Amino acid sequence: MKKNKQYVHNSFAVFGSEGIDTVAIEQLEAAMRLPVTVAGALMPDAHPGYGLPIGGVLATLNAVIPYGVGVDIGCRMCLSAFPLGEDYLQKNREKLHQILNDNTRFGRQAFKKPMDHEVLEHPAFREIPVLRNLKDKAAEQIGTSGSGNHFVEFGILELPEPNEWKLPAGRYLAVLSHSGSRGLGAEIARHYTQLAKNLRGLKGEAGNLAWLDLESEEGQEYWIAMNLAGDYAAANHHQIHERIRRDLGEEPLLRVENHHNFAWKEKLPDGAEVIVHRKGATPAGKGVLGVIPGSMTSPGFVVKGLGNSQSLESAAHGAGRQMSRSAAKKNITPAMVKEVLKQHGVDLIGGGTDEAPMAYKDIRKVMECQRRLVEVIGVFTPKIVRMCGDNSPAED
Repeated sequence: MKKNKQYVHNSFAVFGSEGIDTVAIEQLEAAMRLPVTVAGALMPDAHPGYGLPIGGVLATLNAVIPYGVGVDIGCRMCLSAFPLGEDYLQKNREKLHQILNDNTRFGRQAFKKPMDHEVLEHPAFREIPVLRNLKDKAAEQIGTSGSGNHFVEFGILELPEPNEWKLPAGRYLAVLSHSGSRGLGAEIARHYTQLAKNLRGLKGEAGNLAWLDLESEEGQEYWIAMNLAGDYAAANHHQIHERIRRDLGEEPLLRVENHHNFAWKEKLPDGAEVIVHRKGATPAGKGVLGVIPGSMTSPGFVVKGLGNSQSLESAAHGAGRQMSRSAAKKNITPAMVKEVLKQHGVDLIGGGTDEAPMAYKDIRKVMECQRRLVEVIGVFTPKIVRMCGDNSPAED
C-alpha cells in the first residue's frame, strides 16, 4: 500500500501535492499571509479559484472571507439509499429516467408549482436589506439544482458488513445530488464580497481575500445570510429527494449529507476559537459522515472523518478538475464523451463536454492521498446522471 501523499508547505499541509496546480498552492500561500489567518491546509482535489483555491481550507481569527466561502454558499452533497437492488435499476432504466426528468430542474429551469418550505419564512428575509429582494427568487428556485458541475443521479451504493446503519451487506439503489444555494447564495456572495473589498482596499488578486470582522455589523449580517443560504441549500436537496422518494414509492434506508463552500466556528487543538473556511472541502471531524463524489463514470465514496488536525479536520469534496471548462470544451468532443459513457454503462441526461469525465482527476488517487483524513464506509457507482446542459453559467 502506498503511503499517504502529504507535505508541509510554508506552514500548511498539502495533501497530494504532485497532482495540484502550483497556482492553487500560491493562492493558499497568499491567504496564509493575511493578518487574520492562523492556519490552513490544501486538499488533494485542489485547483485554482477566486480568493481561496477550490480545495482550500483556512482558519481565521474572528473574521470571515466571503470569497473564502465561495459564490455557491452551502453547496452540498446528499445521498439517499433505498430497499431496492441493482436488478431493479437494470429492469427499470426508463422509469428512472422519467423520475429524474419529472422531479429535477437545473440552471434556468424551475418548477411550475414549487414546494413550500419553512426556510422561506426565516426572519432574515425581512431584517437584512440585501435579502428582502431575494425571497421571491429563492421561492421560485427552491427544490432545483444549479448548472456547472451540479447533478442528480441514480446509482448503486455498495455497503460492507458491518456498516454504520446495521444493514445487510449488499448493493442498494441510491440517489446522489450535488447542488447549492442558487441565486440566493450567489447574490449574498456578490454583495458582501464587494463590501469587504471596499473596507479592506486590497489590490489586485488579493482583493478576493478581503474579510469582514465578525464583530462588525457587516460581518454579523454576512454570517446570518451565509447560514440562511446553507439552510436553503439543504432544503433544495431535501425537496429533490422527497420528490424522487414519492415517485419511487419507497422509504429511504439511510441518508448522508454534508456542506462544502461554507464557514464554521470551530476550535483548534490548542483551544483557539477560529472560523474555518472550507471552499470545496468536506468536513471530516472524527466520526463525521460525508460523501465525496468522483466523476459521472467513476465511483463516489461515503466516508467517516478521522479528525486529522493537519487538514483542519477536512477532506476533498470530489475528484477536482484537471482541465478547465474552456480547455475541456476545446479538447473534448461529444463523441468522446458518448464513448466513455458507453464503456461504463452510464446514461447521461443533459451535461456538456465541460463536465466530461476526462476533465476530472482520478478520484481513486485523490482518495489514496487522504487515507489519514477519512475512512471509506460505502462506495457509490453512478448509472443514470442528470445535469443542466442548457449552457447556463456555472454556479459552482
